[in-house]
Formats: sequence, structure tokens, C-alpha cells
Amino acid sequence: MNKTLTSLAGILLLEPRVFGDDRGFFLESYNQRAFAESGITEPFVQDNHSYSRKNVIRGLHYQIRQPQGKLIRVVIGEILDVALDLRRSSATFGKWESFRLSGENKRMLWIPRGFAHGFQVLSESAHVLYKTTDFYAPEHERTVAWNDPELNIAWQLEGEPATSAIASAIVSTKDQRGVPFAQAETFE
Repeated sequence: MNKTLTSLAGILLLEPRVFGDDRGFFLESYNQRAFAESGITEPFVQDNHSYSRKNVIRGLHYQIRQPQGKLIRVVIGEILDVALDLRRSSATFGKWESFRLSGENKRMLWIPRGFAHGFQVLSESAHVLYKTTDFYAPEHERTVAWNDPELNIAWQLEGEPATSAIASAIVSTKDQRGVPFAQAETFE
């Protein structure tokens, strides 16, 4: 597995070895030993599968208690995956980075505890699979506003002018109530 460090300490972009021929391909999406060699040693306790259509934005989610590390991959379609550093002690506190993950490029993203996470579907639809290091706890879930102007996340929404592009985003009622970054609960 190829591991690429990112501008946000702790976030890893992972590229598994893909064995392909005229029948298709094979890859290991998870191997405890290989991940430990890459520095990911936390056990995973839950697998999730999300299906969404084009321009759906989910997030930016995190759990203030029972924080989750997440291993994200796309099996069908393409997303713009975003991680936002919520660790006050980090040199990159309040910074975000985005990554294109797709069924075609087969990349995976490791997001450790202390980050908010969200994604936008770029293809007609996408199936996103992710493993978490702690269980979902809705009472501890928090949401940072995906469209907070202070963060200025470069979502890949289509439309002109920019206001109509933002209007093309499909966002849940819960995510529409996300708080600005300046009001978000953060980590030490």
C-alpha cells in the first residue's frame, strides 16, 4: 500500500495495490498488518455504507465525545472528500483539505479523531464505504456548516453565478443547521 502524507497532520491518503487483468481486479481494502505498518493501529468497530446522488453534500460531521477515526473509500462513483482540523493544539487548526476519491482511483482516506468530515458527490451517484473507530453516538454528533464563509471550502458545485451553484447543493435539514466554525465545539 502506498501512503501519502497530507497538509493536515494525521490524515493519510492511501493507495492499495490493485491486481487487475481482463477479468477485473482484486485489492485488499483492509489488512490490519498493512495498516499498522502505515501508522493506523486503532481497531475499527463499525462499517457504514452511504449512497448519494450528484451534488449531495454530507457533513461536516464529528462526535465531540466518542470521537471517530474514519477510513473512507468509494466503490462506485466519485466524491470530493473534506477533512477539517478541529484540534486546537494543532498547527493546522481550522484548516481543511479535500481529496478526490472514486471507484476508479481506488484511493482511501484515513481521517483520525479530532477532525470534522464531509463529502460532496461529483458523479451521478456514489457508494461510499467507511469504517469507524468508535460507534455512532447521535447525542454527541456535531455539524460544522458546510458553507461557512470563514472556511471557504472549494466545493465543486456547478452553476453560475456562485449563488446558483450553492443553491444546487443537496443538503439534509440536519446539515443545514450546522454551526459556523467559530461557534463549533472543538478538541484539545
